[in-house]
Amino acid sequence: MELLKNPNFNFMKNRQKAYLVSLILLIVAFVSLGVRGLNYGIDFTGGTLLQYQFQQEVSPEEIRLALDGIGLSRSVIQRFSPQEVVIRTVRLEEEKRKAVANVLEENFGEVKLLRIEEVGPSVGADLRRMGIIALLAAILGILLYVSFRFEFRPGVTSIAALIHDGIIVVGILSLFQREFSIPVLAAILTVLGYSINDTIVVMDRIRENLSLRKKKEDFELTINRSLNEILSRTINTSLTTLLPILALLFLGGKMLQDFALTILIGLIVGTYSSIFVASALFVEWEQRKPLRR
Repeated sequence: MELLKNPNFNFMKNRQKAYLVSLILLIVAFVSLGVRGLNYGIDFTGGTLLQYQFQQEVSPEEIRLALDGIGLSRSVIQRFSPQEVVIRTVRLEEEKRKAVANVLEENFGEVKLLRIEEVGPSVGADLRRMGIIALLAAILGILLYVSFRFEFRPGVTSIAALIHDGIIVVGILSLFQREFSIPVLAAILTVLGYSINDTIVVMDRIRENLSLRKKKEDFELTINRSLNEILSRTINTSLTTLLPILALLFLGGKMLQDFALTILIGLIVGTYSSIFVASALFVEWEQRKPLRR
C-alpha cells in the first residue's frame, strides 16, 4: 500500500519491452482479421424471424434458456405480447426450424407459429459507411481538441494510442470469434471514449510538470514523475470500472457476455496504452526532435 501511495516506477525504462508487446498484439490482430475476419451477428448479416404464440405467459429469459440446448441462446428475443414472442436468429433451414418448435413445445407446451420470414441486416452498408465517417470525424475532433488543449505532439500520440486500442480489441474479438453485434460495437465505442479520457488525464499531468520542471531535469524523468503521480488515480478508476464489468461478465447472462468481455479487454488495453503507448511515443518524439518550451 505504501508503494501505491508514493510510487516510483521507471515506466519509460521499460518502454522498449512495451513496444514489443504492442507489436505482437497488433500483428496477431491484423493476421486474425485478415484470415478469420469478424464473426458478424444477425444485426450485420440478417437472419430468420419467427413469431410464436404460447398457451401461457412466457419470458424471454425462459425461452433463451430453452434455446440454449440447440445452440441459439444468442438470438434476439422480444415479447410481442404476454403470450407472443418474436425470435430473431441466424438463418435457419427447415430442419433447424423444426428443432426450434420442438424444443419450445417440450418446455412450454403447445405453441403456434404465427409468422416466419427472412430478414435483412439491421445495420446496412449505408449505416456502416456513415458509422466509419462519424468515427473518423470523432478522431479528427479529438486530435484538434488535444492539440489545442496541450500541444500537437501529445495530440498525435493520443490518437495513435486510441487507434492502437481499437485495433487490438477488434483483433482479439476476431481471434476468439466472439459475435460482433450492435452491443459489442457500442462497447468498443465506450472503450475508445474511456481510453482517450484516461490518456488526456495522463497528458494533462505531463503538461503541468513540463511547465514547472527545472531546466536541467531530464525529460524522461519528468514523464516518469508525472505517470507515478497519477498512478493511484488510474488504478482506482480502473478497479471501480472493473467490478461492475466482471459482474456483467459472470452474472449478466449470455446476451451480455460479449459486451462485458469487450469492455474488459478495452479497459486493460486502454490503461496500458495511456502509459506505454501515448506517453512513450511522446518521449521518443521529444528525444529525437526536442521542442523549446
